[in-house]
Amino acid sequence: MFGQKSKVIVHAGEQAPAFELTKLDGGKESLQDVLKNGPALFAFYKISCPVCQLTAPYLERLAASSEMQVIGISQDDSSSTVGFNQRYGVTFPTLLDQSGDGYPASNAYGISSVPTLFLVGADGRVAKSFAGFSKRDIEELGERAGIEVFRESDNVPEWKAG
Repeated sequence: MFGQKSKVIVHAGEQAPAFELTKLDGGKESLQDVLKNGPALFAFYKISCPVCQLTAPYLERLAASSEMQVIGISQDDSSSTVGFNQRYGVTFPTLLDQSGDGYPASNAYGISSVPTLFLVGADGRVAKSFAGFSKRDIEELGERAGIEVFRESDNVPEWKAG
């Protein structure tokens, strides 16, 4: 909009903005809490997003790695998010960044579309960020995690906008 500052996604090399969000299974979790267990891939998503639905199973494969945590950050309510996670086989931890709270993490990270992913090192710096579905970027994450994310039988597009 005219006169408003446009959102700018947090880029590689920048400090990851701090947050504290509600966990899908109850309680709160902060950026610092997550990073105590090592590097983390934060995947912001919305349940109605077709590209998020495409991405979820591949994030689940990444989550099998002991090299990198995968943390989903849902922009929906807990009930809808539980249904999405069940439908798309998501078992990795999920945090809620809800409209009633003003989407604090999404706004801090400059999210303008979903899915948007941020790989954050244990030092709190963003190592990689990208919006939408990028086969090449997800393959790179798989290499870092020591996981082959895509299989020959997968019919995967090279790129899809979020």
